[in-house]
Amino acid sequence: MYQATTQQIQVTVEPSFVESESAPEEGRYFWAYTIEIANLGDHVVQLRERHWQITDGNGRTEEVRGAGVVGKQPVLQPGERFSYTSGCPLPTNSGIMVGSYRMQNAEGETFSIAIPAFSLDVPDEPRVVN
Repeated sequence: MYQATTQQIQVTVEPSFVESESAPEEGRYFWAYTIEIANLGDHVVQLRERHWQITDGNGRTEEVRGAGVVGKQPVLQPGERFSYTSGCPLPTNSGIMVGSYRMQNAEGETFSIAIPAFSLDVPDEPRVVN
């Protein structure tokens, strides 16, 4: 499990390799990751955008940007949590994801919060240090 807290918004990530969606002999590996976003502050916030940097085991990096997550732009009251699960295909048996969310408060001000870097590894395979 990986965790980061920025401006009283806590992001927790738990990745897992999905063997049933992977085909190593074809160079296709798939991971699911579950993210929980917790508003530990005293103000209402809304998740507006996401930004990912996804690096595979060969060092190739792809950037992904978009509105919200899984088709939603959740509003989090103080003390509230929002969880979702998504996935990431890679052509290699390892990789790293890191990113940020653009949040907005009730006054319309936006700010960035960190998504902690997390490792995508196939269980029981040797790890390659990039």
